[in-house]
Amino acid sequence: MTVNMETGQENTWCPGCWNFSILSSVKNVFKKLIEEGVKQEDIVISTGVGCAPKIFDYINVGGIYGLHGRVIPTLLGMKIGNPNLTAVGFAGDGGSYYEGIAHLIHAARFNPNMTMVVHNNQNFALTTGQATASSEQGFKSKADPLGVFEEPINPVSLMLSAGASFVARVYSKDLKFMQEVFEKAIKHKGFSFVEVLQPCVQFHNDVGFLDEHIYRIHGNNIKDKAEAMKLANQWDYEQGQDDKIPEGIFYAKERETMEENWGQLKELLNSQVGWVEKKRKKVDIKSLLK
Repeated sequence: MTVNMETGQENTWCPGCWNFSILSSVKNVFKKLIEEGVKQEDIVISTGVGCAPKIFDYINVGGIYGLHGRVIPTLLGMKIGNPNLTAVGFAGDGGSYYEGIAHLIHAARFNPNMTMVVHNNQNFALTTGQATASSEQGFKSKADPLGVFEEPINPVSLMLSAGASFVARVYSKDLKFMQEVFEKAIKHKGFSFVEVLQPCVQFHNDVGFLDEHIYRIHGNNIKDKAEAMKLANQWDYEQGQDDKIPEGIFYAKERETMEENWGQLKELLNSQVGWVEKKRKKVDIKSLLK
């Protein structure tokens, strides 16, 4: 079975950008899902504005190219319209942890069956490297020439607190492992949050720091939220000499999804409709146009 994931669009990411590795991993997972029986037209993505959201241009699936920070509302809209879709959102740390943070928190609470991938390079790269909510203290940019003085947020512990039923962190250099985690996240029933730590070759090139301090989680009980929180709090998103940065699946425990709890969505879910099969009732709107 040949699956075409290419769009033919010119890629405008910087040479050496780690978005390329994320793109490759996502394409491979989508191809595998299609080979396993998921229809290509039933895979949808949502992105916003920034370097990370340009991934929309390079994957041959449908979706919505939306506003900055509004990836989750558009993704939720598609899931409400057809809860049988395999829905994945992509955004940077700027769009996710600044404008989009309220959407992220409440999506974790609602637990819709969809996946959110955050490309975290700890800066607003498209607009030349301003600080985000996850930038480390002391990070300097044109907007913060004296360095950031605020403490960064910890998105992994935030998602655990908010109720996300799947929480993971991966490193953009670990292609094979990143692909494995993406696949598990998408197949998980519920809201999956995957943060990708991604050096920015132009404005936050911390590849050496990440190489030295990241380690793979082994043997943790992924159904134990207290243990997951303890692991999440090992790193505070600063860049200390003794930092330990855990990579892997922190937490994965399925519970009832948003679709299963809402009657109308449950009805659509049980009917197994798709874009092609769904019969839409024709409505005469001439009277509304007078």
